Amino acid sequence: MGTKLTYEFKRKLEDLEKMKGRGTELITLYIPPDKNIADVANQLKSELSQASNIKSKQTRTSVIAGLEAILQRLKYYRKPPEHGMVILSGNIDLGGGRQKQITEIIEPPEPVPLYKYHCDSSFYLGPLREMLKEKKIYGLIVIDRREATVGILKGKRIEVLSYTSSMVPGKHRQGGQSSVRFERLREIAIHEFYKKVADKASEALLPHLKDLVGVLIGGPSPTKEEFYSGEYLHHELQRRVIGLFDVSYTDESGLFELVEKAQDALQELDLIREKRLIGRFLQEVAKDGLAAYGEEEVRQSLELGAVETLLLSEDLRYERVKYRCPVCEAEKVVTVKEGTENPPRCEKDSIEMEEVERTDVVLELSEMAESMGTKVEFISTDSEEGAMLMNAFGGIAAILRFKPNNR
Repeated sequence: MGTKLTYEFKRKLEDLEKMKGRGTELITLYIPPDKNIADVANQLKSELSQASNIKSKQTRTSVIAGLEAILQRLKYYRKPPEHGMVILSGNIDLGGGRQKQITEIIEPPEPVPLYKYHCDSSFYLGPLREMLKEKKIYGLIVIDRREATVGILKGKRIEVLSYTSSMVPGKHRQGGQSSVRFERLREIAIHEFYKKVADKASEALLPHLKDLVGVLIGGPSPTKEEFYSGEYLHHELQRRVIGLFDVSYTDESGLFELVEKAQDALQELDLIREKRLIGRFLQEVAKDGLAAYGEEEVRQSLELGAVETLLLSEDLRYERVKYRCPVCEAEKVVTVKEGTENPPRCEKDSIEMEEVERTDVVLELSEMAESMGTKVEFISTDSEEGAMLMNAFGGIAAILRFKPNNR
């Protein structure tokens, strides 16, 4: 899932989290990609017949309406989409005695992990929230001279991909062998073992190269240092090594120990990258160079194709609203905080203008950037620099390719 898709998905979940029903009348249905649609429809028909027993008339009416809406939508599917789908339906409480019936289908960025029918006063979003958690992949290698294990860390899940045992003899030579010859044979065996482990690492990790952001190596000293400094790893893996860590075990449990020991490095990696980006932007600001900030200035730079990297705060929540006068049809576009409803008055007719369009500012700017071949970076507020982007520069900034003539 790219950063723009992540942002859109996150915003959708934020909107759904705000929706509440008056009773247990909001239906959430998780359908995995391998689920038979006919089986789902049959269960919903069973739920529909049982819904007539709900005591509260309002809840009963809402649940029946929601189930019927879902069954109607399912008629358009012979099978679930590639990743399955989540259907949400029910009467949303708008306040002031008003309600609104909604039915939404979400095709998530990852496979739906379970089949679940859920009815409550809010939508069941836990499995969808899990999909927002970090999915970058880290390669894991734990090695000593007896064995080695290769795995990956994806989110919070550790997966073992290969295990290799060595034929390296112990430090005590067998009778009849000179100490020099024994040490020579032992060094050859160690070298061959390191090569074998590196080959296993290539087989396991290179298929994940697109998402592989770092490789961690664990083990006792001096084994892990020898393995790393000897450059046995494929060059694409070698250049991604972000740290060597002392661990006691080199089997599957060693992978878990390695991740535990490397927590600081893992937490800081994204932040360091963000710090560098914001640091470069601040340098350009300080010398009045290739930098722009604020919505209007960045928007103008995007329109001119002058932006190299667009920097958007993850916490930015603004909308661009177009209003039109119902009399003279004059239009006005303003940027407001999310959810703000304060229509301006027409300067000519002095009557309240009508809203005709509302767009998420982040999505609009990121789409403009993509159309210009501009890189888009979403910056967290976890670092001092990221917080500065949000608080001092309004959460919208850019590193420029060139300085526009109008500035």
